[in-house]
Amino acid sequence: MDTTPHDLGHLFKQLGLDPRPDAVDAFIRRHHLGRHERLEEAPFWSESQKAFLREERAQDAEWSETIDILDTLLRS
Repeated sequence: MDTTPHDLGHLFKQLGLDPRPDAVDAFIRRHHLGRHERLEEAPFWSESQKAFLREERAQDAEWSETIDILDTLLRS
């Protein structure tokens, strides 16, 4: 059983990004999604990151709620 917390920092770690709060904030300030742009298709992800986001959302997996939060933050 996976006991990893499913918060933004841990999501960033799963994506191979810096999980520190200031790095997460900087990423969100630097990247934005267009109105109709899908998070998992955004140009700032690598192919493996896109695949992870796509798979987790499609399966409504443990990370899907945190991925939805990230999606919302990137549209703010």
